[in-house]
Amino acid sequence: MQLLTLDFALVLEKLILIAIVVTIALVIAMYSTYAERKVAAFMQDRRGPNRAGPFGILQPLADGVKLFFKEEIIPSHSNRGLFVLGPALAMLTAMMTCAVIPWGNHLELFGRIINLQIADINIGILYVFGVVSLGVYGIMIGGWASNNKFSLLAALRGASQVISYELAMGVSIIALIMLTGSLSLKTIVEQQMSGYWNIIYQPLGFFIFFVCALAECNRAPFDLAEAENELNMGYHQEYSSMKLGFYLFAEYVNMFMSCTIMATLYFGGYDIPFLNESTLDPNLAGILGIIALFAKSFFLIFVFMWIRWTLPRFRYDQLMRLGWKSLIPLALINMVVTALVALWLNK
Repeated sequence: MQLLTLDFALVLEKLILIAIVVTIALVIAMYSTYAERKVAAFMQDRRGPNRAGPFGILQPLADGVKLFFKEEIIPSHSNRGLFVLGPALAMLTAMMTCAVIPWGNHLELFGRIINLQIADINIGILYVFGVVSLGVYGIMIGGWASNNKFSLLAALRGASQVISYELAMGVSIIALIMLTGSLSLKTIVEQQMSGYWNIIYQPLGFFIFFVCALAECNRAPFDLAEAENELNMGYHQEYSSMKLGFYLFAEYVNMFMSCTIMATLYFGGYDIPFLNESTLDPNLAGILGIIALFAKSFFLIFVFMWIRWTLPRFRYDQLMRLGWKSLIPLALINMVVTALVALWLNK
């Protein structure tokens, strides 16, 4: 009976943690749309949203209500089942990544030690790449099920782009795994807390990962799957109401998750710079660690937005050339050099 009680308490703890993480991720993604417009306005010397609420902070809520109440249209010649599945799959795969991210160390509440990670699996990085790989099906299914040649062409572009840049991203991570010796995100963070952040050892690997993350999230200048001057609107052209909202929302969720993973892998995760957490109260250290992780993620999100409103969109041939002829060779060179240095140091 005691064992069943403990198991129930652990399950309840995980369910509450899942609800909190998912809610926070959705709220951050929602207000990333607001931040995107404000950053764009700053870059273009204008005000941005300033009507709905003080400083326009209610604009994301107004946009959400608008999407919920817009007319839902499903093309008559589309595959209805797959048409509905596309945006649902895109949103699902975007949210699944949060399961293995260590959001903090732990908290001591109600006599229990609560680990701030939903699932600490020893192949966390492989899980992330597996989920990201599934995300391409949301793009392909949505474009194909629409029965629109422009949507299909955009879906093919998006799928080719994601698959191509996943290769360079994966090779750049291999070099990081050589240094850490672990696929667990929690272990990688703990190693950085006892030494230097991985950005010191892998600056080229981080640069490759960052560029590939821009392409994976379909962010400018890699938003060729949504190039409205060539494809009208993109793979979600036939969508409306919240189905379109899911596709748009999934992009911002992916951006937040990508930035959080980069902060975890290369910037110490919840490690607080210039502060020894062992000297603090465990709960205070846990809360400060969460704040540190979110601060790093928000900074990277700002850089994502900064790039969008600074660099022009690539041509598709330039995008593929960058992925296959520049980033993959650079990632391979980085991997080989890292292996040689690791062998030399471990003589």
